[in-house]
Amino acid sequence: MKQRKSVLVNVANSLAMDINTGEFKPGSWLKQVELAERYNCSRSEVRRALDQLVIERLVQHVPNRGYHVYSPNEQQRRNISAIRAILESASAADIVAHTDDASLQRLRHCAGQFEHCTQYGTLLEQYEANLAFHRALLAPCANQDMVELIFDLRSRVPSAALGQWNSHARVVKSSQEHFLMVEAISNKDTDALAKLINQHIIQEDNPHRHG
Repeated sequence: MKQRKSVLVNVANSLAMDINTGEFKPGSWLKQVELAERYNCSRSEVRRALDQLVIERLVQHVPNRGYHVYSPNEQQRRNISAIRAILESASAADIVAHTDDASLQRLRHCAGQFEHCTQYGTLLEQYEANLAFHRALLAPCANQDMVELIFDLRSRVPSAALGQWNSHARVVKSSQEHFLMVEAISNKDTDALAKLINQHIIQEDNPHRHG
Protein backbone atom coordinates (compact mmCIF):
# COMPACT_ATOMS: atom_id res chain seq x y z
CA MET A 1 0.00 0.00 0.00
CA LYS A 2 2.82 2.38 0.95
CA GLN A 3 4.61 1.65 -2.34
CA ARG A 4 1.44 2.36 -4.35
CA LYS A 5 0.97 5.66 -2.52
CA SER A 6 4.58 6.56 -3.31
CA VAL A 7 3.98 5.89 -7.01
CA LEU A 8 0.84 8.06 -6.93
CA VAL A 9 2.73 10.93 -5.29
CA ASN A 10 5.61 10.66 -7.77
CA VAL A 11 3.31 10.58 -10.81
CA ALA A 12 1.16 13.47 -9.54
CA ASN A 13 4.23 15.56 -8.78
CA SER A 14 5.93 14.76 -12.10
CA LEU A 15 2.80 15.73 -14.01
CA ALA A 16 2.42 18.92 -11.91
CA MET A 17 6.02 19.83 -12.69
CA ASP A 18 5.48 19.23 -16.40
CA ILE A 19 2.36 21.40 -16.35
CA ASN A 20 4.14 24.11 -14.39
CA THR A 21 7.11 24.19 -16.79
CA GLY A 22 4.90 24.29 -19.89
CA GLU A 23 5.37 20.73 -21.16
CA PHE A 24 1.58 20.52 -21.16
CA LYS A 25 -0.06 23.79 -22.18
CA PRO A 26 -3.24 25.22 -20.61
CA GLY A 27 -6.27 23.60 -22.19
CA SER A 28 -4.38 20.62 -23.59
CA TRP A 29 -5.99 17.20 -23.18
CA LEU A 30 -4.13 14.62 -21.12
CA LYS A 31 -4.26 11.11 -22.62
CA GLN A 32 -3.95 8.45 -19.96
CA VAL A 33 -2.21 5.91 -22.20
CA GLU A 34 0.50 8.42 -23.12
CA LEU A 35 0.91 9.55 -19.52
CA ALA A 36 1.25 5.96 -18.31
CA GLU A 37 4.06 5.44 -20.85
CA ARG A 38 5.69 8.79 -20.03
CA TYR A 39 5.78 8.17 -16.27
CA ASN A 40 6.25 4.39 -16.45
CA CYS A 41 3.16 3.51 -14.44
CA SER A 42 -0.29 1.94 -14.85
CA ARG A 43 -3.35 3.73 -16.21
CA SER A 44 -5.10 3.38 -12.84
CA GLU A 45 -2.16 5.19 -11.20
CA VAL A 46 -2.40 7.90 -13.84
CA ARG A 47 -6.13 8.29 -13.13
CA ARG A 48 -5.52 8.64 -9.40
CA ALA A 49 -2.78 11.19 -10.06
CA LEU A 50 -5.09 13.14 -12.37
CA ASP A 51 -7.85 13.10 -9.74
CA GLN A 52 -5.35 14.48 -7.21
CA LEU A 53 -4.46 17.32 -9.58
CA VAL A 54 -8.16 18.04 -10.07
CA ILE A 55 -8.30 18.67 -6.30
CA GLU A 56 -5.25 20.94 -6.61
CA ARG A 57 -6.99 22.74 -9.51
CA LEU A 58 -4.18 22.09 -11.97
CA VAL A 59 -6.38 19.78 -14.04
CA GLN A 60 -10.06 19.77 -14.94
CA HIS A 61 -12.19 16.67 -15.52
CA VAL A 62 -14.88 16.73 -18.18
CA PRO A 63 -17.29 13.76 -17.86
CA ASN A 64 -17.25 11.43 -20.89
CA ARG A 65 -14.33 13.34 -22.39
CA GLY A 66 -11.39 13.11 -20.03
CA TYR A 67 -8.92 15.42 -18.34
CA HIS A 68 -7.29 18.60 -19.56
CA VAL A 69 -4.87 21.14 -18.12
CA TYR A 70 -6.67 23.98 -16.36
CA SER A 71 -6.92 26.98 -18.66
CA PRO A 72 -6.90 30.05 -16.38
CA ASN A 73 -8.70 33.27 -17.08
CA GLU A 74 -5.78 35.66 -16.57
CA GLN A 75 -7.97 38.73 -16.05
CA GLN A 76 -9.98 36.88 -13.41
CA ARG A 77 -6.76 35.74 -11.77
CA ARG A 78 -5.41 39.30 -11.59
CA ASN A 79 -8.73 40.58 -10.26
CA ILE A 80 -8.89 37.95 -7.53
CA SER A 81 -5.25 38.54 -6.63
CA ALA A 82 -5.96 42.25 -6.17
CA ILE A 83 -9.03 41.55 -4.02
CA ARG A 84 -7.12 39.05 -1.87
CA ALA A 85 -4.32 41.57 -1.35
CA ILE A 86 -6.84 44.17 -0.16
CA LEU A 87 -8.71 41.80 2.17
CA GLU A 88 -5.68 40.07 3.66
CA SER A 89 -3.79 43.34 4.15
CA ALA A 90 -6.86 44.76 5.87
CA SER A 91 -6.78 41.75 8.22
CA ALA A 92 -3.31 42.69 9.52
CA ALA A 93 -4.64 44.54 12.59
CA ASP A 94 -6.98 41.63 13.39
CA ILE A 95 -4.09 39.17 13.07
CA VAL A 96 -1.75 41.18 15.30
CA ALA A 97 -4.43 41.78 17.93
CA HIS A 98 -5.44 38.13 18.28
CA THR A 99 -2.23 36.15 17.70
CA ASP A 100 -1.13 34.68 21.04
CA ASP A 101 2.15 32.90 21.81
CA ALA A 102 0.79 29.49 20.82
CA SER A 103 -0.55 30.81 17.50
CA LEU A 104 2.76 32.54 16.80
CA GLN A 105 4.62 29.32 17.50
CA ARG A 106 2.37 27.41 15.08
CA LEU A 107 2.88 30.08 12.43
CA ARG A 108 6.66 29.96 12.89
CA HIS A 109 6.49 26.17 12.57
CA CYS A 110 4.52 26.48 9.31
CA ALA A 111 7.10 28.95 7.98
CA GLY A 112 9.81 26.43 8.83
CA GLN A 113 7.91 23.61 7.12
CA PHE A 114 7.60 25.64 3.94
CA GLU A 115 11.29 26.52 4.07
CA HIS A 116 12.10 22.81 4.41
CA CYS A 117 9.89 22.02 1.40
CA THR A 118 11.70 24.64 -0.71
CA GLN A 119 14.83 22.51 -0.37
CA TYR A 120 13.56 18.95 -0.05
CA GLY A 121 9.86 18.86 -0.94
CA THR A 122 7.97 18.23 -4.14
CA LEU A 123 6.07 20.96 -5.94
CA LEU A 124 2.77 19.80 -4.44
CA GLU A 125 4.30 19.61 -0.97
CA GLN A 126 5.46 23.20 -1.39
CA TYR A 127 1.92 24.20 -2.36
CA GLU A 128 0.38 22.44 0.63
CA ALA A 129 2.97 23.92 3.03
CA ASN A 130 2.32 27.40 1.64
CA LEU A 131 -1.43 26.97 2.07
CA ALA A 132 -0.89 25.75 5.65
CA PHE A 133 1.12 28.89 6.42
CA HIS A 134 -1.63 31.16 5.11
CA ARG A 135 -4.27 29.27 7.08
CA ALA A 136 -2.18 29.63 10.26
CA LEU A 137 -1.64 33.32 9.48
CA LEU A 138 -5.37 34.03 9.32
CA ALA A 139 -6.54 31.51 11.96
CA PRO A 140 -6.36 33.94 14.93
CA CYS A 141 -8.60 36.52 13.22
CA ALA A 142 -11.79 37.37 15.09
CA ASN A 143 -13.51 38.01 11.75
CA GLN A 144 -13.77 34.44 10.49
CA ASP A 145 -16.31 35.47 7.85
CA MET A 146 -13.51 37.50 6.26
CA VAL A 147 -11.20 34.48 6.43
CA GLU A 148 -13.82 32.26 4.80
CA LEU A 149 -14.25 34.81 2.02
CA ILE A 150 -10.48 34.97 1.44
CA PHE A 151 -10.17 31.22 1.06
CA ASP A 152 -13.26 31.08 -1.12
CA LEU A 153 -11.55 33.59 -3.45
CA ARG A 154 -8.38 31.52 -3.37
CA SER A 155 -10.35 28.45 -4.48
CA ARG A 156 -11.58 30.21 -7.64
CA VAL A 157 -8.19 30.18 -9.34
CA PRO A 158 -5.81 27.33 -10.20
CA SER A 159 -3.48 25.87 -7.64
CA ALA A 160 -0.66 28.17 -6.60
CA ALA A 161 1.64 25.60 -8.12
CA LEU A 162 0.52 26.68 -11.60
CA GLY A 163 2.94 29.40 -12.63
CA GLN A 164 3.44 30.80 -9.14
CA TRP A 165 6.98 29.68 -8.54
CA ASN A 166 8.59 29.90 -11.96
CA SER A 167 12.05 29.83 -10.41
CA HIS A 168 13.67 28.49 -7.26
CA ALA A 169 14.59 32.07 -6.37
CA ARG A 170 10.87 32.95 -6.23
CA VAL A 171 10.23 30.01 -3.88
CA VAL A 172 13.04 31.15 -1.59
CA LYS A 173 11.70 34.73 -1.67
CA SER A 174 8.25 33.50 -0.64
CA SER A 175 9.82 31.64 2.29
CA GLN A 176 11.74 34.74 3.38
CA GLU A 177 8.52 36.78 3.25
CA HIS A 178 6.82 34.23 5.52
CA PHE A 179 9.48 34.71 8.20
CA LEU A 180 9.27 38.50 7.84
CA MET A 181 5.52 38.30 8.46
CA VAL A 182 6.12 36.22 11.58
CA GLU A 183 8.62 38.82 12.78
CA ALA A 184 6.18 41.68 12.13
CA ILE A 185 3.47 39.91 14.14
CA SER A 186 5.94 39.20 16.95
CA ASN A 187 6.81 42.93 16.99
CA LYS A 188 3.09 43.84 16.79
CA ASP A 189 3.89 45.96 13.75
CA THR A 190 0.56 46.13 11.92
CA ASP A 191 1.76 48.48 9.17
CA ALA A 192 4.76 46.30 8.31
CA LEU A 193 2.58 43.18 8.26
CA ALA A 194 0.00 44.80 5.95
CA LYS A 195 2.72 45.86 3.50
CA LEU A 196 4.36 42.42 3.57
CA ILE A 197 1.06 40.63 2.95
CA ASN A 198 0.19 42.91 0.03
CA GLN A 199 3.62 42.47 -1.55
CA HIS A 200 3.57 38.72 -0.98
CA ILE A 201 0.19 38.13 -2.62
CA ILE A 202 0.75 40.41 -5.61
CA GLN A 203 4.13 38.86 -6.39
CA GLU A 204 2.94 35.34 -5.52
CA ASP A 205 0.05 35.44 -7.96
CA ASN A 206 1.90 37.53 -10.57
CA PRO A 207 5.33 35.86 -10.70
CA HIS A 208 6.68 38.09 -13.50
CA ARG A 209 6.05 41.25 -11.52
CA HIS A 210 9.00 42.76 -9.69
CA GLY A 211 9.25 45.25 -6.85
